[in-house]
Amino acid sequence: MAEARFTDRGGGNWMLEGELSFATVPTVLRHSGADMRNLAGIRVDLKGVTRADSAGLALLVEWLRESERAGVPISFVNIPVQLLSIARVCGLEDILSLSR
Repeated sequence: MAEARFTDRGGGNWMLEGELSFATVPTVLRHSGADMRNLAGIRVDLKGVTRADSAGLALLVEWLRESERAGVPISFVNIPVQLLSIARVCGLEDILSLSR
């Protein structure tokens, strides 16, 4: 089974690597439970994501909700083409401010 790795690099910088799928996203979500209220902003780098399905997109939407509740801006960078395509089809590209 493929894995996903979540790394909190400090200062609101997060890194995702590996596969974001229905099998891996629940673990990433559990390990990303950082208290967003103590951060000025969050930057999530997805450069290391090798594959993503709609569960990966759902993870980003959940983080967006959590950041809005905490009043902390969140940005997603280095979005894989596959994930960007799913977001476009679902009409979420602008909501998540996704860009390659």
